Amino acid sequence: MKVVIAPDSFKGNMGAAEVCTALANGLREAAPDCEILAIPLADGGEGTARAITLAAGGELRRALVSGPLGDPVSAEFGLIDEGKTAVMDIASASGLELVEKGRLDPMRASSFGSGELILAALDCRVEKIVLGIGGSATVDGGAGLAQALGFDLVDGSGRQVGRGGGALDSVREVRSEGADPRLGKTRFIIACDVTNPLLGPSGAAAVFGPQKGATAETVPILERGLERLAGAWKRAGLADDVTQPGDGAAGGMGAALRILLHAEMRSGALVVMEHSGFFRALENADLVITGEGKTDSQTAGGKLCSVVAGECRKRGVPVALISGCLEGDVLGFLSTYDYAVSTSCGQTNLEAMMRDAPRDLRLAASNLARAWLLGRKAGS
Repeated sequence: MKVVIAPDSFKGNMGAAEVCTALANGLREAAPDCEILAIPLADGGEGTARAITLAAGGELRRALVSGPLGDPVSAEFGLIDEGKTAVMDIASASGLELVEKGRLDPMRASSFGSGELILAALDCRVEKIVLGIGGSATVDGGAGLAQALGFDLVDGSGRQVGRGGGALDSVREVRSEGADPRLGKTRFIIACDVTNPLLGPSGAAAVFGPQKGATAETVPILERGLERLAGAWKRAGLADDVTQPGDGAAGGMGAALRILLHAEMRSGALVVMEHSGFFRALENADLVITGEGKTDSQTAGGKLCSVVAGECRKRGVPVALISGCLEGDVLGFLSTYDYAVSTSCGQTNLEAMMRDAPRDLRLAASNLARAWLLGRKAGS
């Protein structure tokens, strides 16, 4: 029996690689002779760069950059394809997890460090950069990223505007003459499953601002600032519109990457699956196991586990979901997966579930293998 283990992380609890280990241990207990291929996955958020780099046999590097609030942070990126391609998570430089909850403030938070991380990759002479842009702490429309890359954002007096979403209201002009010339020679791929536009009720400020600390008073200020920035892009001849799906991702960084760097927006899950060797692993597979911390109605809308299931169905490979928690229409999950189960074993609180997660994943995988073997015996 050949089994491919291809989960997302259990966010806030276990990384995808740890999940793979726990599931593999459970499988081996019940079916010691089965062939196991473990491929940790991600969908463009935290863990994307590490998942791709490790699966591709690449090299992880670190760079000291400015965090969302200006504090220095050590950000990670990977080099694959013999050093020709860099992969990075915006969250590593500008992420929510880098800011204490009490300090979250998109009016001050800047994506400058993400631009510095791109520069570090360019210093490695790469030809392509893949960016996972989930999990940012910013709503600055990628202004900080642009400034780090040499673009000038100036106010009515010709002075460089400050950092953070609150500074966007003073932007009047964007100048690209000073942009790093290496940008035009580099291909950029955005790994992202967010389809929100930059502006409006489903835009970056309205939808994602509150998740990053914006209040009822500051959301309209952030929205107005993004409108100012969009107007400056248009006046500079850099953009015709800012209504493309995904422009609102990462607090508007999606728009900045598309407009300033001509980045191509792609499904985060599929980008990771392609670069990690998932599709090669599917050949002759008898079963695929995927999973995540919580599976709910959002999972079916292009989240990693449902994408994995869809690709398996196309190839006639059975797929099992082992999730930390199933929420919502649980019976409906069986229309997407051949098998779906929660690992919870009676714990009464989240802390206990997180503590026992490795054990429970191991048990769930062992039980799945036993069920598989029982089915084979019954059919023989």
